[in-house]
Amino acid sequence: MRKERATILVVDDEIINIQILNNALADEYNILTATMGRQAIEVASQSLPDLILLDVMMPDINGHEVCQTLKSNDLTKHIPIIFVTAQSRPEDEIKGLELGAVDYFTKPFVLPLIKVRVRNQIDLIQKTAALESMAWIDGLTGISNRRLFDKRYFDACKYGIRNKRQISIILIDIDFFKQYNDHYGHANGDAVLKQVAQTLELGASRPLDLVARYGGEEFVILLTDASETEGSMVAEKVRAMVEALAIEHSESSIHKFLTISVGATSSPSGVADFDRKALMEKADGCLYEAKSLGRNTVVYADFRPPIID
Repeated sequence: MRKERATILVVDDEIINIQILNNALADEYNILTATMGRQAIEVASQSLPDLILLDVMMPDINGHEVCQTLKSNDLTKHIPIIFVTAQSRPEDEIKGLELGAVDYFTKPFVLPLIKVRVRNQIDLIQKTAALESMAWIDGLTGISNRRLFDKRYFDACKYGIRNKRQISIILIDIDFFKQYNDHYGHANGDAVLKQVAQTLELGASRPLDLVARYGGEEFVILLTDASETEGSMVAEKVRAMVEALAIEHSESSIHKFLTISVGATSSPSGVADFDRKALMEKADGCLYEAKSLGRNTVVYADFRPPIID
């Protein structure tokens, strides 16, 4: 798979230095530039580059102050910074590294050395990102895992409260999955989990929608900025899509094909706060009711708990 080109922000008040670094690096990377410290902070916050090459001496605020500002901001603190400066005393380098920089270049530039060290840093960034991505993925189905759902759910609730927007939660359980495993074998059971996961992702395909494996044969769909109507529509849509797969399940007592039970609810709109745990418990209660009603069905219920002060 071809890697996406990394983006590097080059910050220097001398245009000639920016041109030199741009000529050396532009063949491999997307280059952004800034000539002032405050401009660098603005560009970094808006564009979130993969790496920053930061001059220490600048006319408005120096590179050390820029570094401190970026490292104190949750949005930019993860971006690696390499200081680029004419200062070559050991104490200058130590200060830069203590502020959080990952490396230190001195002027005049030794371009072959800079290119190698930048490439090594970008490789490290990409490998770290790949490992972090794996930590959020369910190993069997390839969709998001419970850990990522918990994080995204917390963020979605904060977003909904702050912007007075609704979120919807859809809990899904494969009907009689133990019986399927016992009869058809675990290899076929694993294949079914993958197929259901892919189908759920097709049914909840907006950019902010999240489909995750919740545990065992249970899945969850998080719809950010979705009303009661939208939540219930997606719930019924995915139920019908799984049924339409027509996967044979001779051990099902309600249907000779694989089906799912679905419980769904939505957060209240326009409130100061709501209980995240209670919202999940409401969806779980709806799922339990869907099973009690005979499975292969959707139960949606409004969430109307006491509002938290």
